[in-house]
Amino acid sequence: MTSSDVDEYRNAATAFLSNFMQKSGSSSAVGVDPLSDIDFDRPKIPKLGLEVLAAALDAELCEREWFVTGRVNPAYFDDDFRFQDPDVKLTGIEEYARGVVKIFDQSTSRAQIMSCVVNSTVPNTITVTWRLSGRVNIGPKGLPIKPYVVYTDLTVDETSGLVSFQEDRFDVPGWDILLSALFPFLIGRVTKEPAPEVPARAPKMPVMAAAGVGTARGGGIFDGLLRQLGL
Repeated sequence: MTSSDVDEYRNAATAFLSNFMQKSGSSSAVGVDPLSDIDFDRPKIPKLGLEVLAAALDAELCEREWFVTGRVNPAYFDDDFRFQDPDVKLTGIEEYARGVVKIFDQSTSRAQIMSCVVNSTVPNTITVTWRLSGRVNIGPKGLPIKPYVVYTDLTVDETSGLVSFQEDRFDVPGWDILLSALFPFLIGRVTKEPAPEVPARAPKMPVMAAAGVGTARGGGIFDGLLRQLGL
């Protein structure tokens, strides 16, 4: 993510590589806002049970893959949303979305959702497991991402029911990710093998959540129900 999006770089390597970030995504036309159709001020969803919220996020993430596309649904997120991973910290869902769309090559990057469930050990938390692949927009031609698994913990505010904090954890250390990108011939020798392919999933939006999200999108309560019926 670019320095203007990030509150803090958490390691020296990431801070150094940020200097070589492409000014605009490799697949985005100059001057075109790829997120222009997202209303970051849209109303929030009503409070849902954690199980329903997890099912709703599962359906939305499988469809929109916003961990790499930046095409978030702001209705789920608290105004003071915070994000961190082993590399960066930032504040604000729009800042997160714009940072994501800048760093990932939009023609190749995928966030394939493996599961999205209520965490059984951490209170008020939904954990998403997903496979990251594609390229990052660093250097003139970008750098390849050796596919690896990410665990995303979404903290849900107990009062509002909105996602207030996101923390990403990787199944490989940072040095492995960097070496695999810079020296691909080391993959499987010095660094870990790529994460295996995952089967495609198309989970259904739960009816209760569909109605709430439909209202948040401005289409009225029946909009979500009609979407659930495929109309």
